[in-house]
Amino acid sequence: MEYEFSMTPEFREEVKKDLKVKEKANAEIKDTLAIERTSFANERTFLAYLRTSLSLIIAGVFLHQFFNSTVSMWIAVFLIPLGIVIGGIGYRKFAKKRALIQRKRDAYVPAKQMLVLLKAEKSMQMNISQQ
Repeated sequence: MEYEFSMTPEFREEVKKDLKVKEKANAEIKDTLAIERTSFANERTFLAYLRTSLSLIIAGVFLHQFFNSTVSMWIAVFLIPLGIVIGGIGYRKFAKKRALIQRKRDAYVPAKQMLVLLKAEKSMQMNISQQ
């Protein structure tokens, strides 16, 4: 059985308006989630730097403690500072990116709030022009 459904023009316009409102709300949710994904990606990258840094430091300590030779000491002397430098670089990049993400998060204004702000500004301009 097939049902035929015909919409009146008024009902069709009401449905279109509802869909536009829901579409804007979905876009705002997507934007918010994108900011959160970016923040989590930044944290994951920092943890990867930290993991690499700690691995190099541990390898250097291990070589120095268990293979008490001149070669292992020189490798350890190279690996431990390298691990510390990589950790510092990772933290510096993380902190810069975190600050950028926070600035973008603070500057983001959802469409609903933007519409309210624009309407308020327009009404203020109309009040000023009427005086």
